[in-house]
Amino acid sequence: MKRDLISMLDVKDDLEEIIDLGIKLKKQSKKGENIELLKGKTLGMIFEKSSTRTRVSFETGMTKLGGHAIFLGKNDIQLGRGETIEDTALVLSRYVDLIMYRAMSNDDMKKLAKYATVPVISGLDDKEHPCQVITDLMTIREHKGKLRGLNFVYIGDGKNNMAHSYLLGCGIAGMNIKIVSPRKYWPDEYYVIEAKKFPIRVEITDKVEGCTKNADVVATDTWVSMGDESEKEQRLKDFKGYTVTRELMKQAKPDAIFMHCLPAYYGYEVTKEVAHGPQSVIFDEAENRMWAQIAIMVTLCKTTK
Repeated sequence: MKRDLISMLDVKDDLEEIIDLGIKLKKQSKKGENIELLKGKTLGMIFEKSSTRTRVSFETGMTKLGGHAIFLGKNDIQLGRGETIEDTALVLSRYVDLIMYRAMSNDDMKKLAKYATVPVISGLDDKEHPCQVITDLMTIREHKGKLRGLNFVYIGDGKNNMAHSYLLGCGIAGMNIKIVSPRKYWPDEYYVIEAKKFPIRVEITDKVEGCTKNADVVATDTWVSMGDESEKEQRLKDFKGYTVTRELMKQAKPDAIFMHCLPAYYGYEVTKEVAHGPQSVIFDEAENRMWAQIAIMVTLCKTTK
């Protein structure tokens, strides 16, 4: 039976093993060892939203695994020009061994996964971004040596795909999570309810003052995601005061790290002195997109029969 990754809950039973595999294959590759575990396999990559990191990390990752990746932009395929998602899924499944879909809609993501007969990996949709959060958890493990019991603080848009996947990911990993966001941007209730099913502390607040006290990890994301451009002026007003500054980082634990999935817009969600400062791990995080996704692809191919 084939296995998909379209939500963090899809890896609730083996998240730790996937992270371990990503770290192991990263070390082996950097030593010059062969990691061609998917030799002869093909990854089809459907992009409805453009991306630097998602395309390059998946394409390079598949090459390192000995496989091949095909980029399918929205102007390259019939999806969106009349062909149904069902037919696209069924046709691509005859050609490729894995499908990565960077989608506008979570409903479309679920539909593609439903009809595809090969594993489908979410490269992002409007509700979740599981590959990025698995990457971030891998990066935290590398820097902190553990996940369970850490305090994770996310500041910014609590209703976006990163906040939603952080809630689930921290729950699975056993990390306490605090979402700091204006009330109108609080997470969808479903993700809060699901996070609270795990034995962690979950806090949703609009209070920035003192929010990073005892934080091991401080994270943020852009205030204006792709698709939100028409709301930019209003969002910049709504999020005023929610910038991650050096002062906020000073209030966290002395060894706290700062994370951002990029691209970053300095002066808005974070200052450049934080993003490029000594506590920042954003470029380790960016590199780890490739290694985490390598582990994800190997795992899905291995567990899919």
